[in-house]
Amino acid sequence: MVNSVPGVASSAAVERDARLVSTDHSHVSPGEIALGVVIGRTSEAFDFFVYGIASVLVFPALVFPFASAETGTIYSFMVFSLAFVARPIGTVLFMEIDRRHGRGVKLTAALFLLGGSTASIAFLPGFADWGWASIALLCIFRLGQGLALGGAWDGLASLLALNAPHHRRGWYAMVPQLGAPFGFIVAAGIFAFFLLNISMEDFIGWGWRYPFFVAFTINVVALFARLRLVATEEFEELLERRDLVPAPISELFHRQGGDVLIGAFVPLASFALFHLVTIFPLSYAGLFTDRTPAAFLELELVGAVVLAVTVMLSGLIADRVGRRNLLGTCAVLIGIYALFTPMLLGGDQTGQAVFILVGFGLLGLSFGQAAGAVASNFSSQNRYTGSALTSDLAWLIGAGFAPLVALAGYARFGLWAVAVYLLSGAVCTLGALAINKRLDLRDT
Repeated sequence: MVNSVPGVASSAAVERDARLVSTDHSHVSPGEIALGVVIGRTSEAFDFFVYGIASVLVFPALVFPFASAETGTIYSFMVFSLAFVARPIGTVLFMEIDRRHGRGVKLTAALFLLGGSTASIAFLPGFADWGWASIALLCIFRLGQGLALGGAWDGLASLLALNAPHHRRGWYAMVPQLGAPFGFIVAAGIFAFFLLNISMEDFIGWGWRYPFFVAFTINVVALFARLRLVATEEFEELLERRDLVPAPISELFHRQGGDVLIGAFVPLASFALFHLVTIFPLSYAGLFTDRTPAAFLELELVGAVVLAVTVMLSGLIADRVGRRNLLGTCAVLIGIYALFTPMLLGGDQTGQAVFILVGFGLLGLSFGQAAGAVASNFSSQNRYTGSALTSDLAWLIGAGFAPLVALAGYARFGLWAVAVYLLSGAVCTLGALAINKRLDLRDT
């Protein structure tokens, strides 16, 4: 079936070469699949977190120096949101490449675009040098990141879930989510290193560019890790059963459009929290407190470790109580946590530390099962495309505009605006779970 698709021969050659470089056998265990998935997700998270941190620490001064620090950060967050708008478009475009030329070509193009877009930002001239062209270039590179991330959807998370033992599906569902804390730790660690060892003048002048240089190398490593897996026997068998074949978008929405919509709202509590404990607090601390960016990044690095631990805990808990129960409980806890946001984030350093550490902990418990929840409603024919588009929409609705809305809301209404935004995500998740009764592990 695969060989009947035009252009797949060239893709197969790329995949075969990657496999020969990486391994001397064709069968790959679930553990090896898990490793490939984590590497892939870590590279994507690294690219996005490098940009997210720079959107707070660098771009307001470099690209928007004509505005105040607060307004410049709002402008920077507007550009930040562009990637999430472009992401579903990238999914549609690269699904067509997949159908025409194979998954190897699709992944190669997507990851080179992702790494290239991120690395190109390292050479971005400032507004003082290129004027409005600097802003235009930043927008183009950010759109490139979004298009590429949509195209980087490889189906490996579904492959991992379908190869998981029935009683361990919660555990295997959390594995791809480990890429987020790992990617954040690497990105934040590099920025913190430069902030602690050079002056802020040197950091804005040249130091911030180094994390972007690293991106291309990381994406090449991730590309080979993923290509060797899309050429495995398991992957080919799933393709033949149409479990991981891209379905036409029109067919997906005709048959399961409602599942796409509901699925996009199920993880909103988690996705809304995602940037409200990573990107927004860094901007709040820098603009409205006396804490240095390096000190706050160090706090967030501890939070990322908590995130990694709780992501793993989510797998154990979901296997015992069910994914739906875990997501619902986490949504309630996130809603309660939202009500304490003004007191914690707006308090002293102890309160801010509690906000970050508890927030990262809740994020891990909910985010750890978010991907599995998105995919669980789709039939085998629509799982690949449906999971990709539903995830794109969830990120767009829940996380894409979160830093922008939070900062702009704070500027006008105070931290209660942040609390209301986060609370709305929790309400959306609970509403979606109430409508959809099929999100239990036994149905995935």
